[in-house]
Order: sequence, then structure tokens, then C-alpha cells
Amino acid sequence: MDEVSPMVTAIELAQLGERLSPLRLRSREALHEMERSLSRYGQLVAVVCHRQDEKVEIVDGFKRLIGARALGWSALRAEVHEVTGPLAKLLLWQSNARQALSDLEEAWLVRALYRDDRLTQPQIGQLLGRHKSWVCRRLVLAEGLAESVAAAVRLGLVSSTAAREVGRLPRGNQEQVAHVIARRGLTTRQTARLVDQLLAVGDEQARAALLAETERTSAPSAPRPVRAPVTPGEAMIADAAALATRATRLQVRLLERPVASLGAEVERVVVGQLGELQAVLGALCQTLAQVSSMSAVEVRHGA
Repeated sequence: MDEVSPMVTAIELAQLGERLSPLRLRSREALHEMERSLSRYGQLVAVVCHRQDEKVEIVDGFKRLIGARALGWSALRAEVHEVTGPLAKLLLWQSNARQALSDLEEAWLVRALYRDDRLTQPQIGQLLGRHKSWVCRRLVLAEGLAESVAAAVRLGLVSSTAAREVGRLPRGNQEQVAHVIARRGLTTRQTARLVDQLLAVGDEQARAALLAETERTSAPSAPRPVRAPVTPGEAMIADAAALATRATRLQVRLLERPVASLGAEVERVVVGQLGELQAVLGALCQTLAQVSSMSAVEVRHGA
């Protein structure tokens, strides 16, 4: 890629665009690890950016941006490249050469070059240094995966490797299968076996019955740790503390980034979950009010 030397400068977080963010995956564990690293050592590596429509867009460094927001930082050190269009996506590809992108991330990148930048498959292969058959396979993966499944992957509900197996199914069956995977914690191997079974069944009614049986009988992929016995009071205290921590974390995440910026499919899933949460919290608030009222009465009578 032929360009002048990139400029390295501090840029306010609010000025950093995230247009290419949908092409990347970020696990919860990776985000926590990045936040810990930033807190302990500071920013060791500049985020890689490019200029697009008079705005600086991040190419590589989305975890650093999220971690910086969580820590309340105002700016990050950025390496700004003067490239646009397909060359910006090539920069993303090159920036992750040592830590390879997942198959699904590669597929999203290829689709973006094909759909957004209007490159042909041979042109994409030449740009990325890959054979045209590799480009074709990645494009089939991206185009064949339902957006609801891609959203589940971005939310961490389904792994990217499991999603690749789901992509072998007709799009109309994928969302229900992804729902079963998320609820039951199926591994990639279990997902592949389930997909093989579903493909072997031609009747939709039989497929529905197989999915229902899988959801009913399959066990979570990792055994849950056995908790030591606790008293009812200790259990209530632990639940209240855990809920308060999670509620605070969720509030911070909702305030730091608009839900609409996550993309249409992810927004639909998140809004649905938030609606369910609102109903649960509403019922909990009513119960808390009743308990507080009863406790106040008992205290007065005891006095």
C-alpha cells in the first residue's frame, strides 16, 4: 500500500468514528483484559485510523476505544493513515496479519469490499493476496448467514465457529438453531452434529421436533460450579449485590454508546432483551416496595 508516513497524534474519543466496527468481533473476556491492561500499563500501542469524509475512523483498536471509555479517558494516541475506500479495509487486513481475523471477520471484510466498494472477487483476491476460491468461500459464508445469527455472534451469544456451522442451513432455519445454541450452550462440535442431523431431515415438522428435543435434553457445554450451601439471608444479599453490580455496568454501557449504533439486527436483539429486563425489574420494584413497607410496619410495632 503506497502512502505517506502516517501521523501519530492524540485524538479525543468523541472524534473517533466506528464505521468499520461491524467487521470485528470482541469477546467479553478480551474487553476486560484490554481494560485491565490500559488501567495498569496505559496505552502501549496507538489505535490505527484513516480519514473518511473529514472524520477519523478507527481501523484497528476498537477494544482500546471501549476500554478507554470505561476508564473515563478523554483521548487516545492514534496513528492516522491517509487512505480511503478499499485501501482502508486493506489497512484493517494488514493490521491484523499477526493476530489473524476469524473466518467470519474475514467473510464480513470480503463482503464489505464486494458490496460497499464494488470490487470483483478477483480484485478482492489480488488486494488481500488470496486465491479467488478463498474469496468465494468467504463471500458465501457472509452472504449465507442470517443477520440475526450475525447479531448473536456480535453479542457473544453464539461463537463464530458455531455460526459457521449454522451457515450451512437454509436462512429460514438459522435463527431458531442459533437460539437453541445460545440457550443450551452448545459447543461447535455439538452444533456441527445438530446441523448434520437437521440437513439429513427433509421435513420441516421433523426439524422442529429435533430442535425441541435438543433444547430439552442437551446440557450446557461447561458444568456450573457447585456452590456451598448458604442461608436464605446470605442468598438474598449475594443476589442483591450481584444485581446491583450488573445493573450499574449495564447503565454505563447504555449511556456510553447509543443502541442504534450497534446495527439494525443487534439493536433489535438488544432492545428485545432490554424490554424483557424492564418487565422483570418492574415486578421486582413492586416486590421491593412491598417488602420495605412490611419491614417498616414491623419495625414500628417492634419499637
